[in-house]
Amino acid sequence: MATPIYEFSQLPSVQAYRPSNGRGRPVRAPGVAPKVGVIYNPRSHRNKGADFDCGVCPHVLIAQPGNRAQLPEALAELAARGIDLLVINGGDGTVRDVLTCGHGIFGDDWPAIAVLPKGKTNALTVDLGIPAEWNLQDAIDAFEIGIRIHRRPIEVAAPDTANANVLGFILGAGAFATATQAGQSAHRLGAFNGLAVGATALWALAQSVFASRSNKWRRGARMNIMLGRGEAPMAHSGLGDPEYRQLLFASTLERLPAGINPFGKLRKGLKLVAVDQISRRTTALVPGVITGHFTKKLRERGIHQLSASQFTLDIDDQFILDGEAFPAGRYLIGQGPELEFVVP
Repeated sequence: MATPIYEFSQLPSVQAYRPSNGRGRPVRAPGVAPKVGVIYNPRSHRNKGADFDCGVCPHVLIAQPGNRAQLPEALAELAARGIDLLVINGGDGTVRDVLTCGHGIFGDDWPAIAVLPKGKTNALTVDLGIPAEWNLQDAIDAFEIGIRIHRRPIEVAAPDTANANVLGFILGAGAFATATQAGQSAHRLGAFNGLAVGATALWALAQSVFASRSNKWRRGARMNIMLGRGEAPMAHSGLGDPEYRQLLFASTLERLPAGINPFGKLRKGLKLVAVDQISRRTTALVPGVITGHFTKKLRERGIHQLSASQFTLDIDDQFILDGEAFPAGRYLIGQGPELEFVVP
């Protein structure tokens, strides 16, 4: 469902698919099988060349939208059928697109959600503890006997574009965007999920240690980060150019692939880490920082770990949300609706 760059102005409109009344989903009677809706992305990495079993059982409704423009109609049909469980069969990008298009349809009345890890990257399922071999029947069984985990996705709003909000779980800019491009190379070499994250992180570290500040890995991107509703400017260590940050990384996930933990002791809600144009010596300490073994004087060294209810990002370069590039501009970044995920 991906395009080369995610333009807010080209998001499919959900106005025509909004529910005409405020009635919630019908209450399921005891002993009645749950209604299950599946969004299946045939282009997801682990779905390629595999046919999806569309005859699982009559209470399972399967939609295979060919692109983003078809997603609102597919989701509206599932919503009209009163599904109890929405199964997203795909990777992080598919999850982002489904949540983005479904936000205007389900509002605050989302069904329970299950995610099958079928993409090149599946950071959300790592956080939720979903096994790699999880399938549709496992998700249906877990709806009845599994547990539920609540997460709120990041919500990115473009102030100049009405009703154009995007929901996802991992946002990054500066060297993170450069690393994402390197990660695509890792995918082409056959490295996926935690392996790809680890390989990309090691490459980024090596580039940052040995490169000069004119190198794209250490230069980062010109950006202004303003915290909270009052848009208080984020502090800067004074290292390097104060108009630049070498890296910005934000997420609402509580556990990341490859054991990476850039947020220190922060766990809940919207968390971010911003890195100034730090010295090579501090760069060499980064592995210890993201594994929690080095915590001394991080702000003085140019590494800022904090949580926020929301922040405004004014950036002159692209940023990345769940693996896809978004254009430069000014954005309000907060948290979307609380979603209930079904896990084993």
